Amino acid sequence: MISLATPISATAAANAASVAASTTAANGAGSGSAATLTQGNFLQLLTAQLKYQSPTNPADPTQMASEFAAISTVDGINALNTKLSALSTSSAAAQMAQASALVGRQVAVSGNTLTPNSSGIAQGAFNLAGATANTDVTVFNPNGSIANTLTLGPMSAGQQSFSWSGGTPGTNYSYGVSALDTTGAAINVTPYSVYTVQGVNVSGAVPTFNVAGTATTLPVSSVQTVLGASS
Repeated sequence: MISLATPISATAAANAASVAASTTAANGAGSGSAATLTQGNFLQLLTAQLKYQSPTNPADPTQMASEFAAISTVDGINALNTKLSALSTSSAAAQMAQASALVGRQVAVSGNTLTPNSSGIAQGAFNLAGATANTDVTVFNPNGSIANTLTLGPMSAGQQSFSWSGGTPGTNYSYGVSALDTTGAAINVTPYSVYTVQGVNVSGAVPTFNVAGTATTLPVSSVQTVLGASS
């Protein structure tokens, strides 16, 4: 009588193949180990599983379907990560191109700092919520005392700029703006700190500006507006 029982060694191989296929595919769907499992490897495991299955206890079709779904999920995730990586690289390259175009120009960021250049001249800028009848800028020394007051007169709403001379090069002064309309009511003012871009720093995750007057780099995203070419 011919026995249909599978030899012990074949049964062991079937069990090993089944466990290896199920475990590797399941783990791959949720961890970085999937990077080393290809579809070819999976098919080899599946072939071994089918070859050595017991005639009296064949492979569970539900389990096989789950294994196919697992390997497909892993492949899909790997493909998505590849696309996201390419998109990130493209975005960084675009940011680098835009940042490089601002070298040698004056940019404004939120703040009220005035930093005179080697000639003692400092540039400032601010935004007016409405037109003014009278606009004054008060410059303060680092110790808080008044260094100078500039009378700018009537100004229209929107971005405005001014220049102050007589400061010590490299010293960080601050300023405040008094803006009044024709009725004497205060107009809302948003001050800016103005810096001249000297270079682009790409050592971090995103490009930043190296600017004159401070060793601190400025994130590209912090720039509110561009004033124009430096003097």
